[in-house]
Amino acid sequence: MQKTVLITGATRGIGREVARQLKAAGYAVFVTGRDARALAAVQKELDCPGAAVDLGDPNRVVDLYATAQKALGHVEALVNNAGFNEAKVGIEKVTPEALDHSYAVNVRAPILLAREALKEMGARRSGHIVNVLSSVVKAKLENYSVYSTMKHALHGFTGCLTKEARAQGVKVTAIYPGGVDTTFRTNARPDYMRADSAARMIVLCLTAPEDVVVHELVYRPLVETNF
Repeated sequence: MQKTVLITGATRGIGREVARQLKAAGYAVFVTGRDARALAAVQKELDCPGAAVDLGDPNRVVDLYATAQKALGHVEALVNNAGFNEAKVGIEKVTPEALDHSYAVNVRAPILLAREALKEMGARRSGHIVNVLSSVVKAKLENYSVYSTMKHALHGFTGCLTKEARAQGVKVTAIYPGGVDTTFRTNARPDYMRADSAARMIVLCLTAPEDVVVHELVYRPLVETNF
C-alpha cells in the first residue's frame, strides 16, 4: 500500500519542503493552504491533489480531511504544519479578535484534523500524526504571548493524543523547530535554519523504522540561544 500524506500549510516554507521531500520519497501527497494561487503552483510542481482552505472555519477543516481521504484513498500520515504568529505585540495590545483567530488556526484546526485522522487510522491500527509546534514552547519571549499560548495549548493536546493514539496503533510526533529562515518572518534570517533543513527533520521522523516512534523532536539553528 502506497504511503499517503495530508500536509497543511504546504504552500510555503517548511510545509512546502515537507511536501517536496515526501513526494520524492514516494508518498502520494495532498497539499493545502489558504493562498489558492500558491497552492496551484505547488500542485503543478508535485502533480498532486490539494484544496485551498481557510483553517479558521471549523466546518471547512472537517471537510478538508474527508476530501483528502477521498483523493488519496486513505491518509497514512497527517502533518499539521499550518500556523501563524500575527500578534507580535505586548500583552497590553492583545485583542479578542487576535486571540480568536490564533486559536482557530493554531489550536482548533490541528485538533479537529487529528480527531478525524485518529478515527480513520485507529480503525486500521496504522498511521502517523505529526504536529508542528515551535521551540517557543521551551522558552519565554517578550511579545509572543498569543503565539506562545496557542503552541502551549497544542503541546498539551499532543501529549494527550500520544497516549490515546498509542492504544490504537497510531504514532504521534511533536515537532519543536527553532528559528527558520522563511517568509514566516518579516526580516530575512540567513543565519537560521533553511526550510529544507527543517523539513528534513520532520521527514526523518515520518520515515523512521516501523518499530520506532519519535515522540518529541526539538532542534534549533546553531546561533539560537533561547533555551
